[in-house]
Amino acid sequence: MSLRKQLNDILPKLLPANPARSMKGTELIRLARRELHGDYSDASLRYHFSIMSCDPASPIAKVEQGQGYYRRSASLPALSSAQELLSLTQGKLDDLAAPDADLMDDAMMRARKFRAVHTLYHEINGRFPFAFRKALGADAPLSNLWKYPEMAVVDWETTDAPDEAMALDPSMLFLKQSLGIAPFRLQAFKVRIRPSLQSYREDFFQALATSQWAQGGELVYAEPIEDEALADGLRKLSSEFGIGVTSFGMPSEVLDELPRPAQILNASARETEAIMAKIDLNRLAVGRSRPHLDWMALSAMRHESDEAEKLIAWLMHCLREKRAEPFRDE
Repeated sequence: MSLRKQLNDILPKLLPANPARSMKGTELIRLARRELHGDYSDASLRYHFSIMSCDPASPIAKVEQGQGYYRRSASLPALSSAQELLSLTQGKLDDLAAPDADLMDDAMMRARKFRAVHTLYHEINGRFPFAFRKALGADAPLSNLWKYPEMAVVDWETTDAPDEAMALDPSMLFLKQSLGIAPFRLQAFKVRIRPSLQSYREDFFQALATSQWAQGGELVYAEPIEDEALADGLRKLSSEFGIGVTSFGMPSEVLDELPRPAQILNASARETEAIMAKIDLNRLAVGRSRPHLDWMALSAMRHESDEAEKLIAWLMHCLREKRAEPFRDE
């Protein structure tokens, strides 16, 4: 039996599941030797550990920014966000004969909670989020996953006057409009729960595709990005295509402990502080910002989606009133 086949068999029972308790290579070699058949050098074993940690099908993963190894958990099939869950009703998971209803409910609730946390995070940082819901609803085509982000976030330049809260800075507004530059920054966000070597490329290129009309795009994960191979892959894609990548560092156990989504969105100041304290933000890669919107792409999206029409109407309302106001769906 080859060394790799042996390692695939024995590593799952040797490796810790928690990345925080990762095992150093020297210790893993010592334990592996007890199970292996054949005389393999330390260099050969280290080489195999390194190569296998980059393979999403192997049981070994290497921690990000560290020397240890841990057991790669089997990812929930297509459950990294609410959008993947929609595929249960649209044929994407036909290979799952009997999906666990409780598992699906838990995953959906985590996705809804994280979207609420993500919304609240932007609001308390003086930004203005707009959620796409209907475009990604249960009756929407799967192709919409490649057309619409979960969220658009607007940055306005407001005055510093305390009695003019959220009033747009008139000089900057006039200057940008005179130069033909959008007087705001509009970013598109793809929001996912669990980063995975199996799905990160799809996540990333959906973030890229759904942000072409905006001035920038970002892929946001709830859970920490612990896998070194995964982190490297995301950084390389970000460097090539300019999409930002961020983790909120919130494992499933943390999301499960949070109150329901409506309570998160309506949290008091003290509750908001407690929720934000659970975030361990890691900006893995900073995205590149474009000076202009793609008006042709935005216009096309506007004709396909009444939500895109509402987004534009909201922006126009703020410009007319010269105030940065939160979106209210009437």
